Amino acid sequence: MSIAENLHRIEQTLAGTNARLVAVTKTHPVALLQEAYDAGARLFGENRAQEMAEKQPQLPADVQWHLIGQLQTNKVKYIAGFVHTVQSVDSLKLLLEIEKQAAKHDRVIEGLLQFQIADEDTKTGLTLPEAEEILRSEQYRALRHVRLTGVMGIATNTEDEDQVRREFRQLRGYFDKLQALYFADEPTFKEVSMGMSADYPLAIREGSTLVRVGSAIFGRR
Repeated sequence: MSIAENLHRIEQTLAGTNARLVAVTKTHPVALLQEAYDAGARLFGENRAQEMAEKQPQLPADVQWHLIGQLQTNKVKYIAGFVHTVQSVDSLKLLLEIEKQAAKHDRVIEGLLQFQIADEDTKTGLTLPEAEEILRSEQYRALRHVRLTGVMGIATNTEDEDQVRREFRQLRGYFDKLQALYFADEPTFKEVSMGMSADYPLAIREGSTLVRVGSAIFGRR
């Protein structure tokens, strides 16, 4: 199937839900990204800041860029002028650097708190106590150029659907708790980013608002 056919098939599965599609474009050439754009994709997800910075000027200005991989503080400067959302916020140190770089461009960058929900050492993210420590800090409350809008997590890569659903449910629970305790008056705190090519239908059923799909659109590299 073509990229356009794959996109339309996935969009049909999202119809009637709260979920939007982030097309994961990492390692794919700009020509394929343009093909996805022409088929209607507008949210693109990249893992590496420098790769995103190389591609961004070659695509239309209305693309909404999401950084979905681990972001080192020394790489924030490459994307601060245009990135819409950093989905992988995993420390106060990173938030402070995003604040600093976004201020230079006089813009606000959105961020998602990334949680460790998978039963895998290779997956990273915050614990709930670590996230709450950030949200209670004076430094966080002083931020003016970063807006936290939700949470993100990556489930275990397993055939066990019950385990994957439990992990998605855990992330949704974290979102609900943080929303009630820290963001009750902020309607912009509304995103639960979970679900990838192999498990996004499960994620949608558990309340995902952003699914990050790459190989099911572009095929495997």
